[in-house]
Amino acid sequence: MFRRQLSGVLIFLAACIVLQGLGAVFALREAERQVVRGRLASDIHQGFVQLSATKQHLRSWVTQHKIGAGGNPSERDALIEQMQQSLGELALLAQKSAALGLLQGRDSEEHAARTDALQVLGQNVHALGQALAQIQTLPANMPARLGWESLSEVFDKSEGRDLRELIAQSVARESAAMQRERLAADATLARIRWLWIGMALTLALLALGATFYFERALRRPIDELVQGARRLRQGRLQYRVPLDDQDEFSDVARSMNAMAAELEKHQQQEIEHRQRLESQVRERTSALHEANQSLQQTDTRRRQLLADISHELRTPTTAIRGEAEITLRGGERPAAQYRQALQRIVMTSKQLGSVIDDLLAMARSDMETLSMVQQRVDLSAPLADALAQAQALAGERHIRIDAQAMPAAAVHVMGDAQRLCQLLLLLLDNAVRYSHPDGCVSLRWWRSDETPPMLVLQVIDQGIGIPAEELHQVFDRHFRGRTARLHRAAGSGLGLPIAKAWALAHGGSLSLESPADETTGQGTRVQLSLPLLTSPSSAAPTTS
Repeated sequence: MFRRQLSGVLIFLAACIVLQGLGAVFALREAERQVVRGRLASDIHQGFVQLSATKQHLRSWVTQHKIGAGGNPSERDALIEQMQQSLGELALLAQKSAALGLLQGRDSEEHAARTDALQVLGQNVHALGQALAQIQTLPANMPARLGWESLSEVFDKSEGRDLRELIAQSVARESAAMQRERLAADATLARIRWLWIGMALTLALLALGATFYFERALRRPIDELVQGARRLRQGRLQYRVPLDDQDEFSDVARSMNAMAAELEKHQQQEIEHRQRLESQVRERTSALHEANQSLQQTDTRRRQLLADISHELRTPTTAIRGEAEITLRGGERPAAQYRQALQRIVMTSKQLGSVIDDLLAMARSDMETLSMVQQRVDLSAPLADALAQAQALAGERHIRIDAQAMPAAAVHVMGDAQRLCQLLLLLLDNAVRYSHPDGCVSLRWWRSDETPPMLVLQVIDQGIGIPAEELHQVFDRHFRGRTARLHRAAGSGLGLPIAKAWALAHGGSLSLESPADETTGQGTRVQLSLPLLTSPSSAAPTTS
């Protein structure tokens, strides 16, 4: 409703403004017409005055010429031409004046008298030109009065009419017309001024009336809406805005009431959710208590495992010592026997090394306790050491390591050189151990365009791969997949978790992927990212 009323008032005000504009255009055109009429009347009056003055000059020239006191013929011709030009301009001005006056009433009479006067004066000027072309200087014995009387008929008479009286009447008529047009222009301007004032006052009164009407009509619904919004802001969601009309404000009130009802409903649901959450917290607390007990049991089992591994250390150690003691007893033996004994010692030492590795990994499984010396390190040296150690293991398993050469320039990172070597060796060793015989392990690297810049190393093998359902668990401690256990029974499942912890300790990241659309046998890609140092100055070593 308010929208229609407001639109109607705005359209009405716009129509009033358009009418005011049309009235202004009409008034301006009328004022312009009056100004043009006044200007034409003034120009016609000035033309008759100028014609009369020129004729007087021509009379003076004739007097001088008659008595022999001068009178250049060129001056006569110029005066006659000026009179003819004045008559032509007066004829044009008379036509324009007639076009503006539309030849009604007094305008028609004035135009007829003006046209008659111009016609008589035109004939007179033509006759003057012919008469003055034959004028001669009076003889000395001839009275001047006789010569002047002969020309007075040409100057002052035309078709039996007195030209002096005709010119005087024309000047008086045009002067009266000029005054009349000036008064008419003043009256027109006064009417326009009052018209503008009346229209402006009318428009202002209409605007004020519309303002007062809408101010009174809008005050109550706006106050109700403001009051409703204040109550809702205070949390009184049960409050409803008491507007039930069929206008826009009532629509807003109904929307606010619906919103308040919805908020009240959600508030009740929130209370219920809070109660359920408190119940769940109590249940989770109980579950955490049970989990804590389970962790204690797990810790007990871990301690038992460490005791078992420690016990297992005695068996290979005793075997090595016994093999050596047996070999050293007695006299000289063939070289083949010594070789066989040494091979058995080497095999047993490898088993011992595996057990020791498992023990150390489990003893250091809490990576926050590792001590690291952070300093500026050229990554080429740790990588070369790791490759050298990995090549020996790869040679035993008939696996080739294809490593991309590091750049000649130094590649600096912030970290612990020993830990970086262990991290790289762990990745290479893992790739070699889970590769097929006669396989290939590739090492690739590049600089990324990230901020800060990173050095990315990829270790890619052609081994057994990792099933898609096990990828999300590879960094969990003590986790070993089914395929990994079948390929290599020995192992503690701590290699990748330790490697990721070392990568994070150096400010980098470690990720692993295996073809998700295949089950196994497609190899694994491990990607290590380490932040590069771009500052040429050496960083001070820090211990963490």
